Amino acid sequence: MLQKTSRAGKRHRRVGSVRLLATAGLAPACVFLGFTAPAVAAAGLGTAQGGHGSGYQVSPVTEVSTCGGYNAEVEQATAKPDYVYEAWIGCGGEGFARSTDGGLHFSTPIMLPDSTSSQSGFTDDPAVAVAPNGTLYVSWIRYANHHAYPQVATSFDHGATFPQVRSLIPKQNGNWADRDFIAAGRGGTVYVTWDYGPSIADVQLVCSPVGSCAYKAVDATAVVQKSTDSGKTWGPITTMQPGFPAGGGYDGSVLVQPNGRVDALVWGHHLDPTTFAVHPGHEFFTSSLGGQKWSPLAEVGPSAGSIAIPTWWIDGDLSMDHGGNLYATWDTQTAQRDVGWLSFSTDQGQTWSAPLRVTPDQDSAVHNVEVVGTRAGRAVVAWQADNSPRGYATYLRPFSITGGWLAPILQVSPQFGNVKDWPGDTFGLSALGAKSVVLSWGSAVGTSQNSEIYESVVRLP
Repeated sequence: MLQKTSRAGKRHRRVGSVRLLATAGLAPACVFLGFTAPAVAAAGLGTAQGGHGSGYQVSPVTEVSTCGGYNAEVEQATAKPDYVYEAWIGCGGEGFARSTDGGLHFSTPIMLPDSTSSQSGFTDDPAVAVAPNGTLYVSWIRYANHHAYPQVATSFDHGATFPQVRSLIPKQNGNWADRDFIAAGRGGTVYVTWDYGPSIADVQLVCSPVGSCAYKAVDATAVVQKSTDSGKTWGPITTMQPGFPAGGGYDGSVLVQPNGRVDALVWGHHLDPTTFAVHPGHEFFTSSLGGQKWSPLAEVGPSAGSIAIPTWWIDGDLSMDHGGNLYATWDTQTAQRDVGWLSFSTDQGQTWSAPLRVTPDQDSAVHNVEVVGTRAGRAVVAWQADNSPRGYATYLRPFSITGGWLAPILQVSPQFGNVKDWPGDTFGLSALGAKSVVLSWGSAVGTSQNSEIYESVVRLP
């Protein structure tokens, strides 16, 4: 979502009448923190807690964002044999670092080319994808020169360099854009989804003093653009849902199957077609052969309830395991409680399981929930929450379609993040083979005045 925090001393940035924030800094060498992260009991999560003897093996935590300034909203991808890629808002624009040893150590972070944030323009919302041939793509949203649009940087050497950056600028001036996702298939095919509106003048925000912003009104529709030459050139904007410009899609978590089919989980709200006022939302699944025509939106987990209008974190994630099963996670809110959910499909998204509750606490805390499929029939669900009185923490739990939850909840982050410091609207979650996952997150820990990006590798029970 659109970033806004209230920390004094940061450089302000503005889109229309909306004041936003950015930071800048240098990139000193990578720091490897001097503490380990064994299985830690998840405070306040009831009786099912991770702990010593639970079967998890957790690596030491690495601080990835060793560039100065504020760092948040990390996204992640992995690739064979042992590459881990992290991209986030930071390092003066969009920060990036890579690991070549399975996430144990990371390179000195860099600012990605053409991603500089300044008073006149800024970037937001990174996303990462790796093609089957190893080509790496990092996308983000840029706001500048009367346009808002995605940019895509491409690396052909596993993240060592990014010689190609392309801007997907729409024809209409004064447009609106937010939260991109990216997915790559075979033969140089790449898809970028984002929410597009023709006029920023129709956007009204409601902003959290300790988070980012949500929409009161917005001319947003989930759209996609496609490249068939490894991101060198891009096709036109194609809507993924009916009702443009009031389609109501905030974002579309997207993946490309081995057969080339494109699947997406769209976070959708009903919008008033005249005023663009936002009503509570839900998650919807859709698919396409080629990205031009999309199947009718099918609601996932309607019995779980709705997504509240002020939700400022990225709500909704889609993944697939090695057996072709699909998994969706999201979050619902009422005045009394906030709950993270999981649903799965064993028939390519035609039908979905009843929603399964992920987060056990009984409160109105933030629950940013993500999922990654591993071997056939299995997935790992993770979430970042501020339900603990000590602050933000990041948790995970493995799941089986046939066996349910396979182990207790594990708190991966050994230190809690300050709830007054925005950690980002996302975190990173990827599989390393069938038995390990990599988790990355943003938090301001200890006496730090800034959020930083941290990472750990978890071998599953």
